[in-house]
Amino acid sequence: MVTYKIVNRIGSRPVNEDCTGMHQKGNQYGFFLADGLGGHGKGDEASQAAVKQAILQFEAGGCTEAALEAVFEAGQAEILKLQRRTGDSRSMKTTMTALLADDRTVRWGHIGDSRIYYFQDGKLAGRTLDHSVPQMLAAAGEISEREIRRHPDRNRLLRVMGVEWNRREYQLAAPVPRWGWQAFLLCSDGFWELIDENEMTALLAVSASVDQWLDSMEDLVVRHGAGTGMDNYSAVAVWMS
Repeated sequence: MVTYKIVNRIGSRPVNEDCTGMHQKGNQYGFFLADGLGGHGKGDEASQAAVKQAILQFEAGGCTEAALEAVFEAGQAEILKLQRRTGDSRSMKTTMTALLADDRTVRWGHIGDSRIYYFQDGKLAGRTLDHSVPQMLAAAGEISEREIRRHPDRNRLLRVMGVEWNRREYQLAAPVPRWGWQAFLLCSDGFWELIDENEMTALLAVSASVDQWLDSMEDLVVRHGAGTGMDNYSAVAVWMS
């Protein structure tokens, strides 16, 4: 059984550059989230193009590794094509996360600093690692993981869609089998910067449904972000059992 809920909010910004999407094909599910870059530029167009291509590739290929790769490759190609058409290559960029699942396997991939969290039987089992300067500093032991959220360079990304690639820049996680009770959270930095992993896990433990889990996390994000000029924020919460 798969249940899910999606939120996508503009926050305090004039334009919402986050884009979310979901597509079901029989017993196969695809969940997608992108966070456009460019401020008042074309980040919203980039994120929308990435999610649109992701849904098309999932519909064509299902839950295979090839389809997951195609999600990123087709999105990248479409954004570069839009850049050439508009003559705007500076502000049309985006992060991307994708989660594909069928009855047997869950696959996911990402690029940038939008994250996917994976919970197994109520415990945090892992998350994607940001393609960002603070994540690189944390990997080198120069700052702690907790310090990523408040680091002055937290918006400096090392990999995104919408920049020419010389090699594959997106990252695919090893697939995991469907078993037990699994929960996943796809979220943009506007969401995860305002709620930590302990809070996510604690709220998961007391939630009776995926709707309650995401609602309670969003309430906390809004409380923590009050008076800060909140960024766009989006999240896709998924339960599988």
